[in-house]
Amino acid sequence: MTETIRIARFVARPVIVPMNLPLQTSTGAVARAPLVLIDCETDQGVRGHAYLFSITPAALRPLTAMVGEMAEMIAGDELLPFEIERKLSQRFTLLGLAGLQRLAQSGIDMVAWDALARARGLPLARLLGGAPKPVRAYNSKGLGIMPAGAAVDEAQKLLAEGFHAAKIRVGRPDAREDLNVVRAVRKAVGDQVTLMCDYNQALTVAEAISRGEMLDDEGLLWIEEPIRHDDYAGCARVADALRTPVQIGENFDSAFSMLSALSAEACDFVMPDVQRIGGVTGWLRAASLAHAAGIEMSTHLFSEVSAHLLCVTPTAHWLEYVDWADAVLATRLTIKDGFALPSEEPGNGIQWDEAAVARYLVS
Repeated sequence: MTETIRIARFVARPVIVPMNLPLQTSTGAVARAPLVLIDCETDQGVRGHAYLFSITPAALRPLTAMVGEMAEMIAGDELLPFEIERKLSQRFTLLGLAGLQRLAQSGIDMVAWDALARARGLPLARLLGGAPKPVRAYNSKGLGIMPAGAAVDEAQKLLAEGFHAAKIRVGRPDAREDLNVVRAVRKAVGDQVTLMCDYNQALTVAEAISRGEMLDDEGLLWIEEPIRHDDYAGCARVADALRTPVQIGENFDSAFSMLSALSAEACDFVMPDVQRIGGVTGWLRAASLAHAAGIEMSTHLFSEVSAHLLCVTPTAHWLEYVDWADAVLATRLTIKDGFALPSEEPGNGIQWDEAAVARYLVS
């Protein structure tokens, strides 16, 4: 008989860590990563780990506080992620399950799954019924808005880290500059390298169609978030007009949002974000929808956890790799010959470098 495991306590710590490559997108620059580091300790002394990305430092303290409030509600409960998700969803239904509430709940979910995997002595992928295996990965930590020459140099550096794919940020004021950068990078890296581009919601529907048609012959795997993320009707118009597949999904705030997008035929590919979709539990629900729809599903950020999740995703496509938490991690996700290699060690692969955590802790 399996021994009952209970939650002893949670600890949430805010840190702001430097990024190796500051990223300039069409909507602004990101130079530091504000993270909430979450630990879940069980009554057996096992500790699980996960982190959240608050995007802006202004949201770091309230997000940390929200994690703490949710943690108090489930302290002493049995470590059963589906039951934890049900309880927290019920408690926050009237307030709304979006925004900081969704992120905090996803963080609680991720750390609960990690603690359970460690308590069972299994890597997360095996706890979920699969096995760690190589997953295709592209390097997404750079190639922001920059001149063509700088983009070529940065693309070659990103690929030299063991990748055969990278993503270019687009959305410059002049569409011809975007086209020039894409062509310059393609010429430099060759046709064997996979390239994607991301507009970060910068365009109107008409602009997205016009600019997308300019890029249709450039051999891109996908065009990501060309317009406002929740305009599914507009996304459907863009996807229908372009030959290059349209990718959306990092802003789905639940499997229900993803279902709405799929019903509207808003995209060709989906890429949920594990901290917005509802953590591991929400990801599993989204993966079932993608499977039923026959649509390829990639990840957004959170490379360590996401690599395990792709191992149990029926329509697994690409892992988006970033190293934004590396400054506080004692272990790193291994990249080899274009693939991420999730570990067979128990849990999701996250372990803190406590000296680094102390250095970047927000008091």
